[in-house]
Amino acid sequence: MVAAVSRHALVLVEGEAGIGKSRLLDECLADAALRGRVVLMAACPPLREPFPLGAVVDGLRAFRERLGELTLSPLAGALRTLFPEWAPWLPPALEALPDPRETRHRLFRALGELIDALGVDVLVVEDAHWADAATLDWLLTLTTSRGAERSIVVTYRPLDLGEGSPLLRLTSRPPRNGHGERIALEPLDVPQTAALVESMFATADVSDHFAAFLHEHTGGIPLALEETVRLLRARRDIFRSESGWRRRITEELRVPPTVRDSVLERVGRLDPRTRAVLEAAAVLEAPADEALIAAVAGLDEAAVQDGLAGAVASGLLREAGRGTFGFSHVLASRAVAEATASPSRRRLHHRAALALSGGEHPPVVRLCRHFRESGDVEEWCRYAEAAAELALEAGDGHTTVAMMLDLLTAADHPVDRLVRLAGRLGVAVSVTAEPLLGLGERVRAALEETLAHPGLPAAARGEIGLRLGRLRFHLGEFEAAMAGLEAAMPDLEDRPELAVQAMLLLANPMIRAWPRARHLEWAGRAEQLFPLVSLPVERAAFLSHQAAALLCLGEEDGWRVARSMPADGESRLERQEIARGRLMVAQFCTLWGRHDDARAYLDSSAALVERAGYRRIEDVLKLARAHLAWHDGHWDGLDEVAAELAGSETADEATRLEARMIQGCLDLARGAPQRAEQRLREVLAASLIRGHADPFIFPDVALARILLARGEPGAALEITEPILEMIARKDVWLWATEVLPVHLDPLLAVGRRREGIGLVAAFADGMSGRDAPAAAAAVLTCQAMVAADPGTAASLFGRAAARWAALPRPYDGLLAAERQGRCLLAAGEREQGLAVLEECQRRLAALGARWDADRVAGLLREQGVAVTRPWRGGRKGYGDRLSPREVEIVHLVALGWTNKRIAESLTLSPRTVERHLSAAMRKLSVTTRTALVTTAAAEGLLDQTPT
Repeated sequence: MVAAVSRHALVLVEGEAGIGKSRLLDECLADAALRGRVVLMAACPPLREPFPLGAVVDGLRAFRERLGELTLSPLAGALRTLFPEWAPWLPPALEALPDPRETRHRLFRALGELIDALGVDVLVVEDAHWADAATLDWLLTLTTSRGAERSIVVTYRPLDLGEGSPLLRLTSRPPRNGHGERIALEPLDVPQTAALVESMFATADVSDHFAAFLHEHTGGIPLALEETVRLLRARRDIFRSESGWRRRITEELRVPPTVRDSVLERVGRLDPRTRAVLEAAAVLEAPADEALIAAVAGLDEAAVQDGLAGAVASGLLREAGRGTFGFSHVLASRAVAEATASPSRRRLHHRAALALSGGEHPPVVRLCRHFRESGDVEEWCRYAEAAAELALEAGDGHTTVAMMLDLLTAADHPVDRLVRLAGRLGVAVSVTAEPLLGLGERVRAALEETLAHPGLPAAARGEIGLRLGRLRFHLGEFEAAMAGLEAAMPDLEDRPELAVQAMLLLANPMIRAWPRARHLEWAGRAEQLFPLVSLPVERAAFLSHQAAALLCLGEEDGWRVARSMPADGESRLERQEIARGRLMVAQFCTLWGRHDDARAYLDSSAALVERAGYRRIEDVLKLARAHLAWHDGHWDGLDEVAAELAGSETADEATRLEARMIQGCLDLARGAPQRAEQRLREVLAASLIRGHADPFIFPDVALARILLARGEPGAALEITEPILEMIARKDVWLWATEVLPVHLDPLLAVGRRREGIGLVAAFADGMSGRDAPAAAAAVLTCQAMVAADPGTAASLFGRAAARWAALPRPYDGLLAAERQGRCLLAAGEREQGLAVLEECQRRLAALGARWDADRVAGLLREQGVAVTRPWRGGRKGYGDRLSPREVEIVHLVALGWTNKRIAESLTLSPRTVERHLSAAMRKLSVTTRTALVTTAAAEGLLDQTPT
């Protein structure tokens, strides 16, 4: 376009509303090649009766400051009628002419002289479909006359041109100088949609699914796309995930006001039959044939044919193939539907329901919507339940939950139907494979209201109480969940398959007040009912929850149950239960210190998650791997994984808290105690509010270490004592593995050694007979801390360090080795103690535990040992050149790999991959993946061999 404008051409830019005509024009005129050109902008407003030449007059008024420098002939006096305020600078008025055509011709000549005098190089007429006839006639005159050479740019919507529009005379003939250019803008395709959104987010990672969703709803119209994305972002309906920007709930997508007004402005200019067809098509949503549209609109054959012709001609409706018609994009359809008066809209939905229900294979999902909107509750329920069942069978649990929740809460129901709907909703919540996002709290409120219904039968009350209790567990409301489940047990006596589910939830020890024995009692009662459980999916669920409860309680028998879990299932739901069970067992393997087992269970769970499409536990799976990586000492990229989980919109609160705790622990180890303390205190405060007992979320441990380093043992005890009291009260000593060693430090510092000895004895006794390698190493560590003399302590610390290292838990092992070295010094074994400390300091630094390495280095210097101070400036950068890693990633992008696949291949987190991509884009001055590959290839970067 820049080239065409540069050579004095007539440039016609056509396209529908919002397609980007103005944006293209702005970028063209801003190009360096056109810098210094004089541009006259004539923007035509959508007036019912536009003033003749009004857009041109308004554009010329911007040149008022230059009037004094112009030399105009007497002909310019004809302009006084258009510019009365310019009287001081214009020649005298001319005599009136008898023929209006002569007057118009003289005026056109005067305007031509004026723009010649102003030196206008580019005349732009925007939205010429709204231009008055005089403006278009003047344009036609300019393109055929021999006046000054200039470019003329005309933007317009072809579909909005009326029959016989003067603009057609302009667009249908070549300009006098032969230089003409027609630019027809088309909607974006899906990759172009993704590229536009990437530029809006300044990222290279918009998920394919999100891009396809936006394209479907906006038809690839850039204005609709931009406005929709801004609206979604403002409402927090889109979020960042590992695979890029994603959406929350599509059903609630609203029409941006700009798009709505643009659509309704076009509809308002159409005849009644065309509007009736558009309203019918909008209510139907899906493409429909002529007969269906006629039935819904209530039009005869001739009228519907005329209406369809008008709707297609307007560009709002298009032929979708096989004789069907649909809107060009979803937002246009919704704008028309929302603008239709409520009584008319209900009538249209009723007609649609009647027409669609008469077929051999009625579309249940569509009928569900039409009967709902028409107000027919009976039929709505019938089809909604059928549609929800189909969605569940297809693996779309989120849609099932949303439909059943809407059905339960949007209308009054008799008790029998109320019970049935609430039960189905509860089942859908428990088996859905996707995150509930914002639906969880709404479902809980609906089930609570149903449970409070006075006419509920006992059996129904028990089932709904169970469903509500399970949901409360998922939402982290453990106290309320336990109380509700115990209250439901009497109503479940005749339903053993449901009673066993409630018992296993009660066996879960995630509540501070209950002792271990109370949980074990429920676990035992559940096992007695296990033979009565017949369905494979329910048997898999039983084994999963029974194993998890026993292992969390520190019961060796949990491993027997875990070994009896099936490796695979026949159905998708069975695979989901097995995947969840293996994930839970993997987490407890880490807690027990059985790391090889943890990896094996995680791998098998991940495989089942992939096969079953069980997205709901993907975040927990990532978190379990992250927690294991923290203990294993695999810290590279761990902070980014933890940060992503901590800020995830799909993860539940427990997952986010545990991820933030890992962030805090990493901050502390890497030498940022202030940032670590802030994060850990936030996690601690949130955990106390939740009131749950979660052995995976003990921020108290790292927080107490910070306070001890500051010389505040009393403050450290205030942090750790409540945890130890809870562990002793529950009699679950497995949970003391990480807490007790840190608790003993301040306890001994304030002179409470006897109490410490008692706690260590209780810990050792509580873990007796259990194959828990982490607890065994912790017992040795604690025994060393309360040992009577430094020599004995050094020996015990040495054994503990070896045990920790064998798991492997290198960080805990090195902390034990530090204690060993200090005790050796205290015992007079200086040479051996310094050797242990030097090796410990070297390995802590290699691990990345700067805070601890610096502490040990300080001790060594106090002992007269020279320790090299590490370089803190970070590695040297590559400036504007791509680093080897960035080149490697660009190579993989050129192969069409996604960020997720690149991350898996290079053993990086997706966020790390995105960071490298962003750096590469910044260095190459591009904003999209396509441009990155193109530029990299042009600069020869793809010829380099990745290192």
